[in-house]
Amino acid sequence: MVDSVSLRESIDRGFKSKFEVVPAFTDELKDQVYRLRHGVYCEDLKWEPIQPSGRETDDYDRHSVHILLRYLPTGENVGCVRMVPTRPNDPTFRLPFERVCEGRLDPGAQALAGLDRDKVAEVSRLAVSSNFRRRQGEAGRAAPDTTQDLIISGPKPRFPFIIVGLYVGIVAMAKLRGIETLFVLTEPRLAQHFKRIGVTQVTQIGSPVEHRGMRIPSLMPVNGIIDGFCMNPLVRPIYESVYDQISSARGA
Repeated sequence: MVDSVSLRESIDRGFKSKFEVVPAFTDELKDQVYRLRHGVYCEDLKWEPIQPSGRETDDYDRHSVHILLRYLPTGENVGCVRMVPTRPNDPTFRLPFERVCEGRLDPGAQALAGLDRDKVAEVSRLAVSSNFRRRQGEAGRAAPDTTQDLIISGPKPRFPFIIVGLYVGIVAMAKLRGIETLFVLTEPRLAQHFKRIGVTQVTQIGSPVEHRGMRIPSLMPVNGIIDGFCMNPLVRPIYESVYDQISSARGA
C-alpha cells in the first residue's frame, strides 16, 4: 500500500519527468498549437474542415492565451488548450459558449449577470494528440478518457497527467492574468472528473447542449479552483511548479 506522502512525491516526479507546460506566447509556439488542433479537430475528428495551411484557427485566437503540453522523452506536443477572454473595451462581446448555449443557460445564471466582463474567460479548444488517445472509445474524443487514469490506491496508482497538466496550466494563466471566473463547455464525464481531482466548485449553469456530442456549460471561480487543486496534496506540487514556470516566462 502506497502512503499519501510517497504517492504525492511519485506523482509529482512522474509529471515533471514526462511533461512540460509551455505558455504559447510566441508566433512559433502558437503555430504549433494551431497545427496540433488541425490534426485533432480537422484530420482525426472531422469537426472542422481540412485547411490547406494545416492550421486550425478562428477569430477567438487573436486575443486568446494558449497552453501547450509537451512530452519530454520525445519533445512531442501532447496537447493544447486556450483561454478566451472577452475582447478589450467590448464588454458585450460574447464568449464561444454563450453563442453555442444561447437560450439554454439558466435564467439569471452568473454567466450573464453580476460579473465583471473584464475578469471572465472561457476554457476552450482542448485537444490531445491521437498518439495519446489510443484506448477503446477515445478515437471520437478530443481528450483521453480520464476516468481510466484516476486510480490513487493500490499497488499501481495511475493519474491523469495530460488533462491535469493542461487545466493546471490554464488555471495558473488565469490567475496571472487577473481572471476571476472561468467558463467551460465540456463533456459530462470531464465535468465530473474535475470534482474527483479536488475541483469541487464547479457549477452547472445551463441545460446540456448538443455540440460535437453532449456538452454541459459550467462555471468555475479561479480562486476556488486553485484552493481545490492546492488543497489536494496530489496536485498541489504540479500546480505550484507550473505556476512558477508560467509566471517567469515572457508575456505572463
